[in-house]
Amino acid sequence: MSAWADDRPLPEVVGRAVEHEQVSGLLDGSALVTLTGAAGVGKSVLARAVLDEHLARHGGTVIRVGCWDGLAEGDLTGTVRRAAGLPAAVQAVARGTAPPAPYAPVHGGTGPADRATVAALAAHCVHHRATLLLDDCDPVRDACAQLVRRLLRAEPALRIVATSRRSLGLPMERVVEVAPLPVTLGEGIAGPAVELLAARAEAAAPELLVAVCEALEGSPLAIELAARQLDRMSLAQLAAQVDADGPLFYSGPAPTARHTSLYAAHAAGYALCSPTDRRVWARLSVLPGDFDPWLAGCVCASSDVPAPEIDAALERLRLGSVLERVREGGGPPDTRAALPPRYRLPRGARDFGRTQLREAGEESAALRRFRQACAALAAEAQIAWQGPDQQIAVRLVEDEQHHLDAALTRPPQDADDALSALEIAVSLWFQWAACGFRREGRAHLDRLLLLSRGDTPLRARALWLAGWLAAQEHALATAESLLDQAWTAAVMHADSDGLARIAHAHGVLALYREDTAAAVACLEEAAGHRPRDPWFGPGPAHSRALLAIALSPLDAEKAAAAARRAWESRHSDGDFWLYSTVLYARALTERTHGRPEAALRACRKALAAKKLVGDPLFIAGARNMLAGLRREVRDVREGASAPGVAGAARAAGTRWWQRGGGVRTAPFFSRLRTGS
Repeated sequence: MSAWADDRPLPEVVGRAVEHEQVSGLLDGSALVTLTGAAGVGKSVLARAVLDEHLARHGGTVIRVGCWDGLAEGDLTGTVRRAAGLPAAVQAVARGTAPPAPYAPVHGGTGPADRATVAALAAHCVHHRATLLLDDCDPVRDACAQLVRRLLRAEPALRIVATSRRSLGLPMERVVEVAPLPVTLGEGIAGPAVELLAARAEAAAPELLVAVCEALEGSPLAIELAARQLDRMSLAQLAAQVDADGPLFYSGPAPTARHTSLYAAHAAGYALCSPTDRRVWARLSVLPGDFDPWLAGCVCASSDVPAPEIDAALERLRLGSVLERVREGGGPPDTRAALPPRYRLPRGARDFGRTQLREAGEESAALRRFRQACAALAAEAQIAWQGPDQQIAVRLVEDEQHHLDAALTRPPQDADDALSALEIAVSLWFQWAACGFRREGRAHLDRLLLLSRGDTPLRARALWLAGWLAAQEHALATAESLLDQAWTAAVMHADSDGLARIAHAHGVLALYREDTAAAVACLEEAAGHRPRDPWFGPGPAHSRALLAIALSPLDAEKAAAAARRAWESRHSDGDFWLYSTVLYARALTERTHGRPEAALRACRKALAAKKLVGDPLFIAGARNMLAGLRREVRDVREGASAPGVAGAARAAGTRWWQRGGGVRTAPFFSRLRTGS
């Protein structure tokens, strides 16, 4: 007897050693093993490879039924019977006995005749040591579950393997989730996805192989389909095309047949979804990164998709292997805040959903809702920054970095959409100015200011922020021009808060020019203002902290008093940005006036506080000061120099912005992400 009722050639299996061993182990002791995973992930290939090895070791045969092959739900039992080679009229058998019990076939029924068919089929499989493979159960999942339950009830010794995008949901079922192939294994080691592509590309550059596999997100089907293009284009051309177009339309000779294009593979699953789940899938395609249910609700909810139904739709799509859950809901037991779950739509499913969204004429509306949701996220982060723990704001921005980046860089559809993008850039002022991403912030603001020409308070804030960032980037002439425009707009709108912020920025300009008198005058003006909007911008407390830095070489008492008042006027104890600046001012004052040990203690605390919110420039400057202070303390203890002279001499040029040189090459929102 042939080992396979379906004798198609067995495809090559790459990178599945762990899953292969896991399925093999379960098959030895479990009646039902189901392989689940997304479209094109290689469930069927892995199942056949495991069963092929199983047959080589134990003998027997495999009866495979492909459930996508035009199979009707009511004909499942008959299809399995025919695949097993049983005649149209069979008798109920029990391990070699055949009492006469002729029957008329009843497809999908539960009457005596159908029970006899199931019993005969189960006994036949056990007698011939046949393993039943129900391949791609999705279109007849309920019928497969019912048949499996009845077969195992008739013959518990029977072995069944199923492949499906979601499990059959039976108590005896053991589920193995099959994930995409890893692209790299860390430390620059190529993963099995690269190995799969390399086997089909001759003398290929490793970086190009990795680039293609990363763009295809390790999907075996996508990699196989993309590799077929190498007979008509180079690997470099393939890498560029995949990065631009995605894997969606790589196809074989029949683009509409499953597994000859990734589009068709996803279309097959899409056809099985409910109308609500289809709409949710399509609208989620505008989200480039992982997301929580709140953001999903913002882009998906409408008159035809009520908001209360979104959570259930997300879970159904996850169970159907359309979505991945990258973080479970809940939180550590010692915390009160429960984190929401986070999901991700893989690129193949995202590209397919985007096509459906575009064909339905809903892409523009979904993109607009997406940008409005990102504006709300940025506003929430801005408020959290001024709250009790600035790390909450940092974590929120890091969690949503893909979405905020996309909302800032995708071309606006019209003037209102451009204003939404500008609002995001303005709300993230703390990320640009306090966390060290000044260059990225300037680039976004410069581009969006060109698209937002209206004379609005939002544009006035954007002009000030661009000028403030330019000052911190030592682009002094550009900063002056932008701040002049911001001043005109603030006067026109009678914006006293804006005028105070402009004075603060001019104080920064004066500090960078080493014009201490002008810096003190501007920062005193900014520090004396009472803001009406405490959520936006540095505020009086931070102006006083910079004032302490400006006064540090002139008057130790006044500098210490300004630093003390800065901390006393803080919004909260969790203002690490202010705390680090105040401590830095104290360290600078103590060092300048010959007290290196006190300066060393303050500088250590400043560095620890600043690490909590970032800013590579400040951190590097504090480390430089720390190294110098250690030498000074050592010299003082060894009597090598007079402390007052050493402190005054070495304090010159030690402010963090005076490091000069290096260009930071880290990408936008480059800090490590947390919580997902």
